[in-house]
Amino acid sequence: MLHLVSELIPQQEAYMRVVVVGAGYAGTIAANRLAKKVKAVEITVINPRPDFVERVRLHEQIAGTGAAATPLTSMLREGITTRLNTVDKISDAEVALGDGSRLEVDYLFLAVGSTVAPLPGTVPVGTWEGAEQARAALAGLSGGRTVTVIGGGLTGIETAAEVAFGRPDLRVRLVGRTIAASLSAGAQKRVRTGLSRLNVEIVTDSVARIDPGAGESGGDAVRLHSGARFASDLTLWAIIGGVPDLAARSGLEVDADGRAVVDECLRSVNAPRIFVVGDCAAVPGARAACATALPQGAHAADTLARILEGRKPQPYSMGYTGQSLSLGRHDGLLQAGRRDDSVRRLFLAGRTAAVGKERLCRYARSGARTATYAWLKGPK
Repeated sequence: MLHLVSELIPQQEAYMRVVVVGAGYAGTIAANRLAKKVKAVEITVINPRPDFVERVRLHEQIAGTGAAATPLTSMLREGITTRLNTVDKISDAEVALGDGSRLEVDYLFLAVGSTVAPLPGTVPVGTWEGAEQARAALAGLSGGRTVTVIGGGLTGIETAAEVAFGRPDLRVRLVGRTIAASLSAGAQKRVRTGLSRLNVEIVTDSVARIDPGAGESGGDAVRLHSGARFASDLTLWAIIGGVPDLAARSGLEVDADGRAVVDECLRSVNAPRIFVVGDCAAVPGARAACATALPQGAHAADTLARILEGRKPQPYSMGYTGQSLSLGRHDGLLQAGRRDDSVRRLFLAGRTAAVGKERLCRYARSGARTATYAWLKGPK
């Protein structure tokens, strides 16, 4: 009789325990895509804050022209567990959390992104915390004050342009050894024209140090390597400095920049049950961008789904289409590129490009949430 009863009780399905560390573009799409493809899996996402942050909108957050944060509860699929915590160490068997607790895992996705190493006296704009600090400081500035943005890459350009657009009463200065160096010559010229229309002053130089309180009217003194100096009431750091050291201190093999070395399927070369995706992964030819993070997160989830189904994993392949940036809310630039990320002469600028950039940002957010995202194969 006991034997007959036991046969009537359904056997509990064995669930695979998967932990995703980081809820940016790569981590969010990985979690959602895996949940979409595999039913017998328990997915836990660990993130230090309750929001999904669109890093491509942090310049809008700073200037008060837009919002960059969305609650994770509205970004992750039903059934995915969220733990608000930091991570001290990872392995292919467990995760040690900042509060002292531990989670056992069968597979892990490392998606902690990149970080910044700001010059003392500056506010970093590439992180949520830094962007919020910059937003508050900017809101406290009266008209006529000076804001300096350090970094001539796309992050610096977008930040300077957005601040100038949102606060035309301020003087905005952009400092960089080069300006928009990743774009074609024609596009670089158009970026300078767009910044000029917003009255952004461009200084082609690099910053040596900041002397707090040594500038005019109690502001800081910004000293350049050329020997020149000027006063700044708020100085923003817009240069990506590297990646968190979680992979290195956990014993994963890393490259000279601290990025985890991965195989052709985006698995750690010395811990194959750990997938590494996004800015913290050492993928040849990849650059830090949501256009990189989303395909990597999606492919890693697909790879794990194939493994759990007993199928052979496929190598990762991804090709670029170009670059995009905004120059305030009504101007922008779309740079055409080849699959190997080299640039073409062709670019589109103006209001149409601004609309195109906005659509790309929305597509990136939608792709992370729905786990539906398409990309080109890499160059042959």
